[in-house]
Amino acid sequence: MLLILCLIFAGWLQASISHSEHQQRRGALKQALPGAVIVLDGATEQEKGGLRGGFFQESNFLYLSGWREPNAWLILAPEREILLLPDRNEVRERYTGRKLDSRDPDAPKATGFQEVTSTQRFDEILKDLAGGSAPVYAMPKSAAAERAAKAAGRATEDLTKPIAGLRMIKSDREIELIRRSTDASVDAHLAAWRRTAAGLYEYQVAATMTQVYLEQGCERSAYSPIVAAGPNAVILHYALNRRRMDRGELLLMDVGAECTGYAADLTRTIPVSGRFTPRQREVYEVVIGAQEAAIQAAKPGMKLLGTGEDSLNGIALKYVNAHGLEKFYLHSLGHHVGLDVHDLTDPALELKPGMVITIEPGVYIAEEQIGVRIEDMVLITKNGAEVLSRRLPRKPADIEKAMRRK
Repeated sequence: MLLILCLIFAGWLQASISHSEHQQRRGALKQALPGAVIVLDGATEQEKGGLRGGFFQESNFLYLSGWREPNAWLILAPEREILLLPDRNEVRERYTGRKLDSRDPDAPKATGFQEVTSTQRFDEILKDLAGGSAPVYAMPKSAAAERAAKAAGRATEDLTKPIAGLRMIKSDREIELIRRSTDASVDAHLAAWRRTAAGLYEYQVAATMTQVYLEQGCERSAYSPIVAAGPNAVILHYALNRRRMDRGELLLMDVGAECTGYAADLTRTIPVSGRFTPRQREVYEVVIGAQEAAIQAAKPGMKLLGTGEDSLNGIALKYVNAHGLEKFYLHSLGHHVGLDVHDLTDPALELKPGMVITIEPGVYIAEEQIGVRIEDMVLITKNGAEVLSRRLPRKPADIEKAMRRK
């Protein structure tokens, strides 16, 4: 059985996005920028950082190339798609492992690029492709933007909105991977509920949660786990996870997995003792009411942010205001999720089918040590929305039931 599970998990890690889907993405970006030359740089490998934190590819580079090794570059032109790989460094490879070289005869098959060459040829190739008046696009303030500007002899154009417009709409395969990350995160939260008790430390709950999704084959946490008890629950991005929790307190857990490169982002607020106090339940009911109002309104054509009646944030804010807690509503409603937990976004675009967002209203009353945030993963569909994390209970009575120890 252990061997079978290991084979399944290994398959999950390998079964990411196909070469053909990456090719389609590159084609769509070139179609959106006709005649342009597009340049991206992958993440670099630093010995200290790599040894302590592991290497993870820059998300825009990964989105277009699928390539997961460091120090690579990508050049797209109307008639060419070129992946540039660093030459092998055998001394460095003793520390960080062997890397694919562009001279390897299997490089095209391994990378999905017909043209694979050395990073040493970057300036030569770019000068050739951008020698005329073709615009050159790169992400702002990136190594690619700086180097491309020198090679082309002119400033680069901003690639952010064109690539964001593509990344915001998830393919069927991306949605499948996001579902998996979400399911693993739900399992982690449920495991935390079963363990939570007065006397435990926040980091012990965080350890329980990360263990669940790492053992399911996920590579890492999508972000630093937030496990915040009592007064810490009103700190929006609390991440110390060092406090001992006590009876009568709330425990806010904002924890999500990253599986096969795709993130999930879930938050629940539960009572440490297993039962909400009347005041805690009163505040919780306002937050869940705001969330449900936003989820019901989620559909194509709406906006995620803003304060108007056409925005999900505006709808949630109106609900909170109607219950007199507006001054404790400290952040907007949500964000897009994908290869990054806060995925690349063009805020000017309305919601469309295939977008994956979070809906996460929160109320934080510091003087009462009450912080409540409820966050779910939501897929925008043709006619409305699907809550991908619906398996994780949200209503206070259901939470209390799930926490009840037999």
